Amino acid sequence: MTTEKRIQAILTASPALLAEVDRVLSGVSKQQESIDRIVRRKEAAHLLGRSPRAVDYLSAQGALEKIKFPGHVRGAGYRLSSIQALLVGKVV
Repeated sequence: MTTEKRIQAILTASPALLAEVDRVLSGVSKQQESIDRIVRRKEAAHLLGRSPRAVDYLSAQGALEKIKFPGHVRGAGYRLSSIQALLVGKVV
Protein backbone atom coordinates (compact mmCIF):
# COMPACT_ATOMS: atom_id res chain seq x y z
CA MET A 1 0.00 0.00 0.00
CA THR A 2 1.41 3.35 -0.99
CA THR A 3 1.68 6.28 1.37
CA GLU A 4 -0.88 8.19 -0.67
CA LYS A 5 -3.44 5.37 -0.29
CA ARG A 6 -2.76 5.18 3.46
CA ILE A 7 -3.38 8.89 3.85
CA GLN A 8 -6.58 8.61 1.82
CA ALA A 9 -7.76 5.70 4.00
CA ILE A 10 -7.12 7.72 7.16
CA LEU A 11 -8.96 10.74 5.81
CA THR A 12 -12.01 8.67 4.85
CA ALA A 13 -12.13 6.58 8.05
CA SER A 14 -15.07 6.80 10.43
CA PRO A 15 -14.71 8.78 13.68
CA ALA A 16 -15.10 5.56 15.71
CA LEU A 17 -12.24 3.92 13.83
CA LEU A 18 -10.05 7.01 14.28
CA ALA A 19 -10.78 6.98 18.03
CA GLU A 20 -9.82 3.30 18.19
CA VAL A 21 -6.55 3.97 16.36
CA ASP A 22 -5.82 6.92 18.65
CA ARG A 23 -6.45 4.79 21.75
CA VAL A 24 -4.16 2.03 20.48
CA LEU A 25 -1.39 4.48 19.61
CA SER A 26 -1.65 6.22 22.99
CA GLY A 27 -1.28 2.89 24.80
CA VAL A 28 -4.63 2.86 26.61
CA SER A 29 -6.27 -0.55 26.52
CA LYS A 30 -10.00 -1.33 26.78
CA GLN A 31 -9.42 -3.05 30.11
CA GLN A 32 -7.89 0.08 31.61
CA GLU A 33 -10.87 2.14 30.46
CA SER A 34 -13.40 -0.23 31.99
CA ILE A 35 -11.78 -0.42 35.45
CA ASP A 36 -13.69 1.70 37.91
CA ARG A 37 -12.59 2.06 41.50
CA ILE A 38 -15.03 1.30 44.31
CA VAL A 39 -15.18 3.99 46.95
CA ARG A 40 -16.39 3.30 50.48
CA ARG A 41 -19.13 5.32 52.14
CA LYS A 42 -16.85 7.58 54.20
CA GLU A 43 -14.61 8.43 51.24
CA ALA A 44 -17.67 9.05 49.05
CA ALA A 45 -18.95 11.49 51.69
CA HIS A 46 -15.59 13.25 51.73
CA LEU A 47 -15.48 13.52 47.92
CA LEU A 48 -19.02 14.89 47.79
CA GLY A 49 -18.47 17.26 50.69
CA ARG A 50 -21.38 15.72 52.59
CA SER A 51 -21.90 13.49 55.61
CA PRO A 52 -21.99 9.69 55.39
CA ARG A 53 -25.72 9.86 56.19
CA ALA A 54 -26.21 12.15 53.17
CA VAL A 55 -24.52 9.50 51.03
CA ASP A 56 -26.99 6.94 52.44
CA TYR A 57 -29.82 9.31 51.51
CA LEU A 58 -28.50 9.72 47.96
CA SER A 59 -28.29 5.95 47.67
CA ALA A 60 -31.86 5.50 48.94
CA GLN A 61 -33.09 8.10 46.42
CA GLY A 62 -31.34 6.27 43.57
CA ALA A 63 -28.81 8.99 42.80
CA LEU A 64 -25.93 6.69 43.80
CA GLU A 65 -25.96 2.97 43.09
CA LYS A 66 -24.60 0.85 45.92
CA ILE A 67 -22.24 -1.87 44.69
CA LYS A 68 -22.74 -5.32 46.24
CA PHE A 69 -20.43 -8.26 45.70
CA PRO A 70 -22.00 -11.63 44.87
CA GLY A 71 -22.91 -13.55 48.01
CA HIS A 72 -22.76 -10.48 50.26
CA VAL A 73 -25.70 -8.73 51.86
CA ARG A 74 -24.11 -5.36 52.62
CA GLY A 75 -22.92 -2.95 49.99
CA ALA A 76 -19.18 -2.61 49.38
CA GLY A 77 -19.28 1.01 48.27
CA TYR A 78 -19.97 3.21 45.29
CA ARG A 79 -18.40 3.58 41.85
CA LEU A 80 -16.03 6.52 41.60
CA SER A 81 -17.43 7.35 38.16
CA SER A 82 -20.97 7.76 39.56
CA ILE A 83 -19.66 10.07 42.30
CA GLN A 84 -17.81 12.13 39.69
CA ALA A 85 -20.97 12.24 37.57
CA LEU A 86 -22.86 13.65 40.54
CA LEU A 87 -20.18 16.28 41.06
CA VAL A 88 -20.16 17.27 37.39
CA GLY A 89 -23.94 17.35 37.19
CA LYS A 90 -24.16 19.15 40.54
CA VAL A 91 -27.13 16.99 41.50
CA VAL A 92 -25.99 16.84 45.14
